[in-house]
Amino acid sequence: MSDQFAIYPSLKGKTVVVTGGASGIGMEIVEAFAAQGSKVGFLDFDRDASEALVDRLDGDVAFAHCDLRDIDALKAAVADLRDRQGPAHVLVNNAARDDRHGWDTVTPEYWDERQATNLRHYFFMIQAIAPDMIAAKHGSIINMGSNSWWEKGGGMPAYTTAKAAIHGLTRGLATDLGPHNIRVNCVVPGWIMTQRQKDLWVTPAAIENHLKGQCLPEMVEPVYLARQVLWLASDDSAMSTASNFFVDAGSV
Repeated sequence: MSDQFAIYPSLKGKTVVVTGGASGIGMEIVEAFAAQGSKVGFLDFDRDASEALVDRLDGDVAFAHCDLRDIDALKAAVADLRDRQGPAHVLVNNAARDDRHGWDTVTPEYWDERQATNLRHYFFMIQAIAPDMIAAKHGSIINMGSNSWWEKGGGMPAYTTAKAAIHGLTRGLATDLGPHNIRVNCVVPGWIMTQRQKDLWVTPAAIENHLKGQCLPEMVEPVYLARQVLWLASDDSAMSTASNFFVDAGSV
C-alpha cells in the first residue's frame, strides 16, 4: 500500500457530509477528509463507534446520530451538522448493508426495509443538501454503488437491485443539478476488505476464488475507495460528472 498519497488543496476547509461514517469504508472516508483539512460531519446509528472516531481524529470532525431509514431524523441530522459546520460542499452517500438473503424468502416488508436501508436515503440526503450547493453555485455528490450486480452476484437480490438503482439516480440528478455546477458521480467498489467482510464472509477459499476474476493480484483495501472519493470531491475532477468510477481491481 502506498504511503505517498496526494494532498488536494481545494479540499482544505471544505465542509463534507458522509453517511455511515463510523466504520468500514465510511470511516476510511471520514479519516481521509480529516487528513485533508476538511470539515467533516458524518451520520451513523452506532453512537459508540462514532464518538470513538471523533475522539481519535484531529481537526473539525462532527457526528450526528441518525437512523437513515427515518427521513425526518435524516433531515434533522443534516440541519444539526449545518448549524455546527456550515453548508456542505461535498456529500458522500455511503451507508448501506449487504446482508445476504434468498430470493424465495423475501417478504414485501423485508424488501421495503432493504430499499430504505440501501437506496431511499441517498435521494433524501441529496434533497436535503443540494439547496446549499445551489446557493454556493458548486458542489460534488458522490454515491457509493457496488459492482455486485455488474458481476451478476446472487444471494442478495434486494441489495443488488438497490445498488443498481443508485446508478440511475446518479445519472439523472447529474443532469438536474449540472446547471448549478454540481457534479454527481458514482464510485463502484468491488469486494472491499472491511472488518465486517472479514468477520462474516472472508475465508481463504473465498479469497482464492475471487482473485481468479480480478486483473490485479491483491484484494482491495478500504483506503483505495477513500482516495477515489477524495479525487471526485476535489477541484481536480471539475469536469467529471454522471460517471461510474470502479475501484475493484478489474473484477468487472
